[in-house]
Amino acid sequence: MSLTDTFLRTAKPAERAIRKFDGSGLYVEITPSGGKLWRLKYRFEGKEKLLALGRYPEVSLKDARERRDEARKLLANDIDPAANKKAARAAKLAQAENSFEAVARAWYAKAYADKAESTRLKTITRLEQDVFPYIGGMPVASITAGDVRGVIERIEKRSALDIAKRVFNYIGRTLRYADSLGMVERDVSASIDLALLLPNRKTKHHAALTDPAAVGGLMRAIDGFTGSYVTVRALKLAALTFVRPGELRHAEWSEFDLDGATWTVPAGKMKMKIEHIVPLSAQAVAALRELRAVTGTGSNVRYVFPSERGGSRPMSENTLNAALRRMGFTQEEMTSHGFRAMARTILDEVLGFRPDFIEHQLAHAVKDANDRAYNRTKFLPERRAMMQAWADYLDGLKA
Repeated sequence: MSLTDTFLRTAKPAERAIRKFDGSGLYVEITPSGGKLWRLKYRFEGKEKLLALGRYPEVSLKDARERRDEARKLLANDIDPAANKKAARAAKLAQAENSFEAVARAWYAKAYADKAESTRLKTITRLEQDVFPYIGGMPVASITAGDVRGVIERIEKRSALDIAKRVFNYIGRTLRYADSLGMVERDVSASIDLALLLPNRKTKHHAALTDPAAVGGLMRAIDGFTGSYVTVRALKLAALTFVRPGELRHAEWSEFDLDGATWTVPAGKMKMKIEHIVPLSAQAVAALRELRAVTGTGSNVRYVFPSERGGSRPMSENTLNAALRRMGFTQEEMTSHGFRAMARTILDEVLGFRPDFIEHQLAHAVKDANDRAYNRTKFLPERRAMMQAWADYLDGLKA
């Protein structure tokens, strides 16, 4: 008697396994624990064999019958269904190991082993968001120039030209890595002229407010911003410390000595690969202490400005710019990077601080009269006084 869906739904387990046949070797085995397993009994080359066809209800009665019929077609062509299934699984595994994503992750692990964590995170995130969903599952040897163009054109449509160029570079390096392993015959991206593929774009400078009255308005807008608490604190610290946005987003509590009013940015996070000291004003220390009381407790807390999606990642690189847009500042008026130009201009032209003090605090490659490059501790007392004067000045503008 053939099986029915009603029987399969209502069948109860017993102390021993129960087998109920449907026909042509197909049966369901009901285990003592309640599992309902599809099996196909068949003979091949004179030997009795079993083929697992899945579990009910994930595999319905209709699906199980279709799988049985497919297996019997193989038998009619003198093919063992179990051996065929094993070979298909092995082929699928081999394809996964040779997929573009697998090769790209192997290249990334080697090429970025000694890079700064912020660089590693940004690179793998771009691959996971812009490349793997489209060509990640393809065998690396089957990737064509057209596939690569498709990835780049998809990014170009959202006007993210810088990201498109970086992603193109990642794809090319992955393919050359595959070539070095003998997995592909050549790097197919080499035939693409990126200059022709992407439109020309004039270089843009980071917009910044430098008029004191406008800066006062900005500081009042930050104080009144109704966004997340972490974002407000990040905007305040961006203004008070004027570090690069990436250095701010990736700041970790372990880098701060609040009692000593000092933030030491590790060399691995710096553009010049040299440790950078940021003297903290009283206002910056107070803002950090308030933030730590809210988000900085617990053994697993790492980032000063964690992502809203979870504390294991830093704040998104778009968060501060998006906040500035919500406060009414256009991209042509102010950007998160613009806090640096804002401080540089006013500290020099309004407050009259020496340019070399300012450039050292900006962590720019400043050379002295003896041609010596940036020194992390140079002018530290003077820079500490400058940072406090800057914070006091911002408070005055805001008031």
